[in-house]
Amino acid sequence: MATSIPQTDTINTAQFRHLLATDPDIRILDVRTGGEFETAHIAGSYNVPLDTLGEHVRDLADTNHPAVLVCQSGARATQAHQKLTDAGKHSLHLLEGGMNAWLADDGDVVHGDTQRWAMDRQVRLAAGSLVLGGVLASLVSPVAVALAGAVGGGLVFSAVSNSCAMGSLLAKLPYNRTDRCDIQGVLDGLNTSAVRV
Repeated sequence: MATSIPQTDTINTAQFRHLLATDPDIRILDVRTGGEFETAHIAGSYNVPLDTLGEHVRDLADTNHPAVLVCQSGARATQAHQKLTDAGKHSLHLLEGGMNAWLADDGDVVHGDTQRWAMDRQVRLAAGSLVLGGVLASLVSPVAVALAGAVGGGLVFSAVSNSCAMGSLLAKLPYNRTDRCDIQGVLDGLNTSAVRV
């Protein structure tokens, strides 16, 4: 069956809704942490956190069906898109604005029993706490203000490189990890011709 994915790599929520309604071959690959995925995800999504995706990029690139990449805001999906296209996956697209855009457009999600903060919110808390701590500590020891400067520099680098070292570190915390990423099950789902439920 020919897929109806647009020719561009990025699709908006309206195009995504159309694909979900009309193309049974389309698959959704959610690259957020397991904790974020368990909190809320789009029905039928397969969860492969970005750090796990790197280990299985060749297998994921060899899957049969076209896929739409989803994360919270688009940054991690963009990184996943680059890794997968470099590995040879062609029928691959990303949802512009990620879950934030999907939820803002009243997209349906499956809610889990636990609530975890989105990674960008965790990064803001950690970065803000480090900056505040550095500024407060500088009242006692002026050199402590360097902590605030280092965090600020890290945030600038993060924006310029479209990566986030702090987010990568936070993603490794037990709070954000689950044991639910069954990579073989994901690969089977991405290759099967069964209609998504």
